[in-house]
Amino acid sequence: MKINYKKTGIILAVLIIAVLIWFFFIRKEDKPIVLQTQKPAYGYIAQSVTATGRVEPVDTVTVGTQVSGIIKYLYADFNSKVKQGQLIAQLDKSLLQATLDQFRGNLQNAQSQLVYQRQNFGRQELLYKTDAISKADYDNALNTLNAAKANVNSVQAQVRSAEKNLSYSDIFSPIDGVVLNRNISTGQTVAASFSTPTLFVIAKDITKMEVLVDVDEADIGDVKPGERASFTVDAFINDKFGGTVKEVRLHPSVSANVVTYTTIVNAPNDDMKLKPGMTASIIIYTKEVQNTMLIPAKAIAFTPDSSMMKDYEIVGRIGRTGGRKRAAGAVGGNAAAGGQGGAPDAGQGAGTHTPKSRKDTSGLNKQNAVVWVLQGKKIVRKRIQTGLNDNTQVQVLSGLTKDDLVITGFTGGELSAKTGAAPGGSPFMPQRRGGGGGGGRGR
Repeated sequence: MKINYKKTGIILAVLIIAVLIWFFFIRKEDKPIVLQTQKPAYGYIAQSVTATGRVEPVDTVTVGTQVSGIIKYLYADFNSKVKQGQLIAQLDKSLLQATLDQFRGNLQNAQSQLVYQRQNFGRQELLYKTDAISKADYDNALNTLNAAKANVNSVQAQVRSAEKNLSYSDIFSPIDGVVLNRNISTGQTVAASFSTPTLFVIAKDITKMEVLVDVDEADIGDVKPGERASFTVDAFINDKFGGTVKEVRLHPSVSANVVTYTTIVNAPNDDMKLKPGMTASIIIYTKEVQNTMLIPAKAIAFTPDSSMMKDYEIVGRIGRTGGRKRAAGAVGGNAAAGGQGGAPDAGQGAGTHTPKSRKDTSGLNKQNAVVWVLQGKKIVRKRIQTGLNDNTQVQVLSGLTKDDLVITGFTGGELSAKTGAAPGGSPFMPQRRGGGGGGGRGR
């Protein structure tokens, strides 16, 4: 049989070219697995509640009038600083003065009648003692005298009332403060027949403001008087203002089936930047710890992947169910299957406050969690006790030392070779099935 060397050579050349193309352009090498580690650090962590509120003066007074009339003079305007007892407005006094003059005339008449009746009673009394008049005439003179006395007292009361109404035509500031609002103008008629009209609104001291915060019912349990707070306002977005929780009012507010409680936060305003009515975005720090051991929150969500077993030795149980299979490296720990840290016995994940959680003397909720520590070529499982969790950092109460290399995620492996993704990278990227919680899966 004659061999066609030319045809065979062409076939071999095509195969060699195809192999070269696959080797250099199509084939993807498995990237080595690189673990991301971080040592525990000491710092500050806090548990907080966020809400919105509005800035208001600590004390405001509404100034009205008890008498009707026409505004004749105004001595205060918007933003005017006033002192207690300062004249800020005045009503037209002509009608009130006329009423007072009329009652004073009536008083003089009544007093004159009283003098006459007193003298008349003296004469009638002498005649009665000499039996010149009857007892009926004597009693009539006495009754007329008493009526004159009563009339004088009545007219005197009318005079005092008219004098008081005349004094009400002068509007004085009841406190030291700043005029926030003026509802009247010169020449305007105010009627106080049925309700007291509002003339001015005066803030007592705008160097001391307060924030009325609407705190959701789910967060109100941790909010207590004396806790520190900070907030920002849109007018000064780069400035942070401080305050202290003053009280939590018990009366709830319900809007669209959402229950909130008004919480009062004191806010110093020495620089006068805060103005009444501003909207505040506030953070109330319900628990704070200084200089405590911290690890990244994604460390308690990391679970070793089965692909790591060719490069590292995994020491410790990965999951409760299917223990033999997982120990053999078939499946890593799925965060959803094993809870945070890949272990159901980790206290339902660090930072999740369950009824089984315990509190220490500082009031911190203690939780059990699992982290994985890199020791040379070994990935070692460690149980730890955690405290506060702000979803970025977790407080470690026990179980770690400052020299431990805590694994927070990994890069490389088969998944990276196929998709170019980096397991354990962004927490917003999809996670691989069966393992690789990476450190990117949040709670």
